[in-house]
Amino acid sequence: MDVGEGTVQEIVPQKEKEPTEDEKRRQKIAPGTLMKAVVRPGGGDATPSDNYQVVYHYTVRTLDGVVVESSRSEYGGKGIPIRHVLGKSKMIVGLLEGIPTMLKGEIAMFKMKPQVHYGEDDCPVVAPSSFPKDDELHFEIEMIDFFKAKVISDDLGVVKKVITEGQGWECPREPYEVKAWICAKTGDGKVIVTRTQGEPFFFNFGKSEVPKGLEMGIGTMTREEKAVIYVTSQYLTTSPFLPAVEGLEEVHFEVELVHFIQVRDMLGDGRLIKRRIRDGKGEFPMDCPLQDSLLRVHYKGMLQNEEKTIFFDTRVDNHGQPLEFCSGEGLVPEGFEMCVRLMVPEEIALVTCPPDYAYDKFPRPANVPEGAHIQWEIELLGFEMPKDWTGLNFQTIMEEAEKIRNTGNRLFKERKFELAKAKYDKVLREFNHVNPQDDEEGKIFSNTRNLLHLNVAACYLKMGECRKSIETCNKVLEANPGHVKALYRRGMAYMTVGDFEEAKSDFNTMIKFDKSTEPDATAALLKVKQKEQEVEKKVRKQFKGLFDKKPGEIAEAGTEDVDETAGEIHKNDDKEDSDGDHSDESHETADDAPRTSWLSRLWPRRLLAALGRPGCTIL
Repeated sequence: MDVGEGTVQEIVPQKEKEPTEDEKRRQKIAPGTLMKAVVRPGGGDATPSDNYQVVYHYTVRTLDGVVVESSRSEYGGKGIPIRHVLGKSKMIVGLLEGIPTMLKGEIAMFKMKPQVHYGEDDCPVVAPSSFPKDDELHFEIEMIDFFKAKVISDDLGVVKKVITEGQGWECPREPYEVKAWICAKTGDGKVIVTRTQGEPFFFNFGKSEVPKGLEMGIGTMTREEKAVIYVTSQYLTTSPFLPAVEGLEEVHFEVELVHFIQVRDMLGDGRLIKRRIRDGKGEFPMDCPLQDSLLRVHYKGMLQNEEKTIFFDTRVDNHGQPLEFCSGEGLVPEGFEMCVRLMVPEEIALVTCPPDYAYDKFPRPANVPEGAHIQWEIELLGFEMPKDWTGLNFQTIMEEAEKIRNTGNRLFKERKFELAKAKYDKVLREFNHVNPQDDEEGKIFSNTRNLLHLNVAACYLKMGECRKSIETCNKVLEANPGHVKALYRRGMAYMTVGDFEEAKSDFNTMIKFDKSTEPDATAALLKVKQKEQEVEKKVRKQFKGLFDKKPGEIAEAGTEDVDETAGEIHKNDDKEDSDGDHSDESHETADDAPRTSWLSRLWPRRLLAALGRPGCTIL
């Protein structure tokens, strides 16, 4: 590329990568301290590098041929080859430099001065007892194998070698059900568990039915993958698969992962379990139905009794037609929908469900007893994604928004506040991409958005999140300080949390901006006054005589009825009639919303004011 006259190009030098500790050690090797002679050539031209596991035998001799140490049984070793992962394992610097030069099958002799074996300053490997670490030595190395390794445990106690790549990306985990062909051998090749005949070995993941290290390795495998999992003694726990592990320093497990069944503990407490009994088409979770999708399912509902009594089957009781429903609208029991949302098309799953996620909170079929535990066999036939608003004209967008808002209103009336809020939030998110083209559209858009914010605020109040309700009302009032519906909603939220002055200010502001709201605002102000009087009465009773006591006695003054007092206040609130809203477009919000403790908000400033001692200080 030509650079124009007068153009200055700034070249930013790339920051050099900080060398690793092993690289720093290798840089210190002085000429003549490490020599290599090939005893037997290897095959191919590949050599190992970082993150490769190398498998080799070694024999250490003095310069006059006396064997000092060996991994070979004929020289007093255990006969088990050494396994190291380059870049991960702690090794003497001479092997760290020399092994990456070797080919598979090669035998080489490394002549090392003390500073490149155990005599190295700050050597990370401790020399065996009576090892001549100050002598020049010969290290004979036979490179048996090397391969790209999957390090599963940081201490290299579990390492995997992939023989054949598997299918997909999903790996088994607790509490999946797993089928695999497994053969186990000691480090020197002795078979201790032969490959099972007839059927693959079946086990429940996470139930200690196979050694811990083997399970860790299988937990990184995909369907149909073949691998060797190298497990050292600290990960060889006793199990039904390998009952006797005493004396085993290392076991090599040859594994072919045949299949696993996806089992999900939906609540984390073992009560709601989804078990996939037939794989579907597509990848989990990318091909699962989203919120607001139209789902088509066949299902069979059964009681969890000895007879497995069937109480409904769409193929029999629904003229063979599947059930169709939109997700996120509370049209099926909560446990049913939670599990279907994690299915892919054509999958069949068996769901076991507790009563509180089945029919205790949903219209119960006549032949299902109260408190029944349920089992559903569900087949997801398919689903349709929610409608995309891209390219729609303004009128169509507002019609779609109104449909979803009406669904939210229905859910609110059914006291499914979280689902209702999700509907309102969905429209508000979509509105971020809507651009009105004229003043009339802008007015319609603004009014609809304000209604949605107020609906969200109502949901927050019913869910006990009063501060979030206030924050949501503020979004409307920031643009329109005189919005009486937002003032009313925020005033109710303030009253619920005990911020009486702020509540009175909002109700008085309503009257200021719109005289027609005076009846509603006056009724709300009256209720605020009643709440204040109730709190003052309770507080006076609770702390009666507090200031007549000596300093050392203050801590003992009546505190034992605090929770009871707060509970009575809330009980009185629940007895009140609904304040009612002055608009059919928003929800009423004052009653039966969860409250925070009045007393926690009164102490100490408001408490002292209520007692007529605003200037007192608690010492």
